[in-house]
Amino acid sequence: MNLSKIEAVSKDIFETHCHLDYLKDRPLQTTLDLSNQYNIKKINTIAVSPEHLDDILNLSNKYENVYCTQGIHPHEADKVDQSIIDIVKKNTLSSNKVLAIGEIGLDFHYTKSPKKKQIEVFENFLQLSIDLNKPVVIHTREAEEETISILKNFLPQINKNIVFHSFTSSKLLADFAVKNKIFFGINGIITFNKSDELREVISGVPKELLVLETDSPFLAPMPFRGKENAPFLIPMIARKLAKIKELEVDDLLEQCWINSHQLFDLEA
Repeated sequence: MNLSKIEAVSKDIFETHCHLDYLKDRPLQTTLDLSNQYNIKKINTIAVSPEHLDDILNLSNKYENVYCTQGIHPHEADKVDQSIIDIVKKNTLSSNKVLAIGEIGLDFHYTKSPKKKQIEVFENFLQLSIDLNKPVVIHTREAEEETISILKNFLPQINKNIVFHSFTSSKLLADFAVKNKIFFGINGIITFNKSDELREVISGVPKELLVLETDSPFLAPMPFRGKENAPFLIPMIARKLAKIKELEVDDLLEQCWINSHQLFDLEA
């Protein structure tokens, strides 16, 4: 990877969604050092599977600028029983480095877990977020109507913020999110050649609802598409997003920094 292609920025960045436990191309400390070099000052590493819940928590407790979530990806929903929910609850209560419940949600593209089970687990974790008074990180793919329907039932009880991570959905879900002040996680997909429709949707989203993410090791931005993604590539995403929003990149980054802290109920 030719890092000279990354044009550095002067403002601090909050990487709101990545998977540090899945990175393989370099030692973790090297990734963290490079991220700091490119002004990524806070990193939120996201839980997706039962096997990694404790690992994620330990990573956040080990590194001062690393935070985490606790939750199970919809692909893994068929592994979730009450014992897993209890671990998520215990780990969340054990550390102030746990920022949110997630990622949770629905994925009907691959349906690696049955739809009925995904819905059951999604609802159970939403209730847990209410019980623990925690923000929510949501994954939704090809399940817009079901996601909206479920959230309509829970939104009156949710006191914390929500983010649709890796937002790639239609104007239907975007309008629902804007109406309910749900944040949009924006990553390298906005740089892809065939993402014109997504860029059009994002152009209409208020800047106050945008946060930056990589979803690394997945979804590396152009021109690194197909390679392992990493938090230090966020400046490339930020520059593309600033262009879409017709903003100066520093102004966008300042707003995203504020938004990220609001999302996760942290002091900026």
